[in-house]
Amino acid sequence: MRKEDKTVSIEQIAATVKEYSHFYLTNTASMNAAKTSELRRECFKQDIKLLVVKNTLLKKALDSLDTDFSPLYGSLKGSTSIMFTNVANAPAKLIKEFKKGAEVPALKAAYAEESFYVGADQLEALITIKSKNELIGEVIGLLQSPAKNVISALQSGGTTIHGILKTLSEK
Repeated sequence: MRKEDKTVSIEQIAATVKEYSHFYLTNTASMNAAKTSELRRECFKQDIKLLVVKNTLLKKALDSLDTDFSPLYGSLKGSTSIMFTNVANAPAKLIKEFKKGAEVPALKAAYAEESFYVGADQLEALITIKSKNELIGEVIGLLQSPAKNVISALQSGGTTIHGILKTLSEK
């Protein structure tokens, strides 16, 4: 690969990292052509961008960005595929689904919700991770719950008091 081509590739990888808020580093080298095609189709359906990259180009692209991605550098060995997404746990669920049939793709590391997850043992943690919007929704639901309870109690209490007063007045 010529130096100009490498520079263009590094810039494209860096632009893609900026475009998506989360990415996973995986190893798909041992997958056959049929499984690889199936994985690509599933990624497309779930709006996950899958790229196979050279480790040195990926490292240089990550170095060119403002965020410090050094915790991921130890995972840049062997064949590396990157799964880019805007939904933090989508690639983790996809990897788990594929692992039912075989041992690949293997998770190397991930950058999700501004945190680093290194190692295949982090897959379960990544599956259960909640997005920022999901957490905001839960907090809003929790904040609305006491107000709904008070309103409900007042409404039901009003009819109860009215019923008691009516019964007393009739006697």
